[in-house]
Amino acid sequence: MSSLFAQRLKQARACRICEAQLPLGPRPVLQMAPNARIMIIGQAPGLRVHETGIPWNDPSGDTLRRWLQLSREQFYNPELVAIMPMGFCYPGKGKSGDLPPRPECAPAWHEQLLELLPNIELTLLIGQYAQRHYLGKQYQTLTETVRHWREFAPTRLPLPHPSPRNRHWLTRNPWFEQEELPALRQRVHQVLGKSSFKL
Repeated sequence: MSSLFAQRLKQARACRICEAQLPLGPRPVLQMAPNARIMIIGQAPGLRVHETGIPWNDPSGDTLRRWLQLSREQFYNPELVAIMPMGFCYPGKGKSGDLPPRPECAPAWHEQLLELLPNIELTLLIGQYAQRHYLGKQYQTLTETVRHWREFAPTRLPLPHPSPRNRHWLTRNPWFEQEELPALRQRVHQVLGKSSFKL
């Protein structure tokens, strides 16, 4: 790991730019290494992730790993998978679920970190915040964006959030599991199959 990469990752994990707005204080949660092949950009850590400091360490993460057909060992290997949410810290509870990710993180850190990750071949954009930031407003809704996933493949794939709250969305949109998930799994294993780390 280069000294520049290590220094910048350390700085990101020590970030305090929106400390005053965080109900439980800052605890940036991200995972990466210079050789990572896949980048996962979600929303922001939930309460359990904040408490453990482990990204996607909750039922949503269980679903995401099932979607990707990756074991916990593979998923948490930073040489394979980088994880960088739109908001690095738990934003607190809102009226219906967690608050949106803090808007300061992505402009402050994403570009700085991505430029040190030259081997990323696939970026998974999970949820509307990541999709709007990286894909723009080509489509009005998350459903429309995800439905048009082929337009962004093979380097970027928009996904719904794997939260248990979204089970009704999955029921209403069976094409996701029938069409996008098989393509997602094939692409994930294609990309990681090139890595020097065994799947």
